[in-house]
Amino acid sequence: MTATALAPSTTRTPAGVVTDLLDAAVAARPDATAVRDPDGAWTYAELDLAAHACARWLYRLGVSTGDRVVARVDNCREFVALLFGTLRIGAVFVPINPQMKAFHLRQVLHDAQPRLVVAQDAQAVFELTPRPVWPVEYVREMLRTPDSGRRPVPPVEPDPDRLALLIYTSGSTSAPKAVMSTHRPILFAARAIARRLRYTADDVVLTAIPLSFDYGLYQVFLALLAGAELVVTSPERHVGLLASVRAHGATVMPIVPSLGEMLLRLAARDRNPQPLPVRLFTNTGAALTAPLIAGLRQAFPKAGVVAMFGTTECKRITVEEPDSDLVRPGSVGRALDGTEVLILDDDGTALPPGAVGEIVVRGPHLMSGYWRAPDLTAQRFRRDRRYGTVLHTGDYGHLDAEGHLYFSGRRDDLFKRRGLRVSALEIEAAARDIPGVREAAVLPPAGGRDVVLFAATDLDGPRVLRELAVRLEDGKVPPVCVVRDELPLTPNGKTDKRQLAALLSAAEQED
Repeated sequence: MTATALAPSTTRTPAGVVTDLLDAAVAARPDATAVRDPDGAWTYAELDLAAHACARWLYRLGVSTGDRVVARVDNCREFVALLFGTLRIGAVFVPINPQMKAFHLRQVLHDAQPRLVVAQDAQAVFELTPRPVWPVEYVREMLRTPDSGRRPVPPVEPDPDRLALLIYTSGSTSAPKAVMSTHRPILFAARAIARRLRYTADDVVLTAIPLSFDYGLYQVFLALLAGAELVVTSPERHVGLLASVRAHGATVMPIVPSLGEMLLRLAARDRNPQPLPVRLFTNTGAALTAPLIAGLRQAFPKAGVVAMFGTTECKRITVEEPDSDLVRPGSVGRALDGTEVLILDDDGTALPPGAVGEIVVRGPHLMSGYWRAPDLTAQRFRRDRRYGTVLHTGDYGHLDAEGHLYFSGRRDDLFKRRGLRVSALEIEAAARDIPGVREAAVLPPAGGRDVVLFAATDLDGPRVLRELAVRLEDGKVPPVCVVRDELPLTPNGKTDKRQLAALLSAAEQED
């Protein structure tokens, strides 16, 4: 048996466009709360009216089918209206994290060539690009501008293969690159994920991760499919996150490790005896550690935890059943229905269960490649004579006999040391198992230096290494442990290893 995991399904690739999700939700539950932010809430009917008003606003500003609309906007109701208003006129929505710095922002704007930039406020763009060459408007103005008596937006023919989203991701390249997402695979992915996660109309989905991050963005689609209430909040409000959970009766929370750690710190100070209402935590991006999962279960006794694995190039690859870590530690789940995961060696040969190789994906959820990057598209989205069009993720892992995927790391995270095949993730997991170590990150050997461990802990470096030696073979124990109060994070909550490498390089130069 080769290591492939095909999830059988009779579901055909869905036609239609993303705005169908909002239309269906409005028809089913017009008076139910659709989206709430710290300033108020909209019903599904009100969200629809706001999206149409936004479409008229964009049309008056000269945006038309195929134009890019860059949204550098915080988590708020207007973000959702802008998303659907953009799609209603056939334009392309380009969400940008408000925390993106000038160096990358300039590259993104030059690459996207937007017809319009919509910013949170004037300072959000002008402090980074003092002389922008693209028209800039501000999100709070789009619903304040009177539009009565204006000519209507011309109807746009629904086209499932029209470009809907450009989602910028840094990945393994030095410059941001944009994944092109047409309506068809977006809908397929959203519906396939919804079947696994099973949100309901009674759910309140509290989203504190950026909506500009595709993990956050798809919470909009999942909430619409279920008819659920979406509550959005911003990072600066995380200190009040537990109060938000109670105030809104949040039942579902998508989290990354840093957000999970914040919840545990807040829960440790919570004196309210009433049980917290969360029934489901989902996780992707960076894996939750076993101690963090155990802490969440203790603080949120009603909640299950779902591990997932994905990449922007196909949105989601696998979804595990709730609490499967208790019986399959380390698994990130099975392939979505109607999709397939293959484990291939360097020659493209399928490997048996248990063998580590590159994670390769095929199915209707594959996006359309990279914007204005045909060479990179050809490198990652390949036509295979045996499997058809497949996505080479550059990630490595293995499948078990039942088709559950286990992630080992990216190619650069796997290396040979003292005759052993070593995974950076394996070292990090062992380090996090040490009492007192809050977080860990490994820089693999590079440029003549050996492997280096960074740890967020109050322990000293030699103590961490001694404890690590109890857990790992000698050849897997790094010679150096750099201790810090905390590790730097990227805007989407992953450990920023590029910044750690820069800190290490600066320290080496000082020496």
